[in-house]
Amino acid sequence: MTLKIISSECVLFDGEVTVVHLPGTMGGFTVLKHHASIISTLGKGTLSYTTEAGEEGRMEIQGGIADVDNDVIQVCIYG
Repeated sequence: MTLKIISSECVLFDGEVTVVHLPGTMGGFTVLKHHASIISTLGKGTLSYTTEAGEEGRMEIQGGIADVDNDVIQVCIYG
């Protein structure tokens, strides 16, 4: 899967991942390969992911929006 995380200033991450954990406003959720298409607002919390190389990444966010479609996860965050 491809994960793209952007803010209003820059691209924070663009790479291949195996799992993404997102803080949805209605509760946290996990995205794995072949996840159903979804658009969700994100709340304050931790966005985390594991790359295909097994490296883990984490960032605290204040909110944003996530779009999952055809194994591409696009996340636009603020804060």
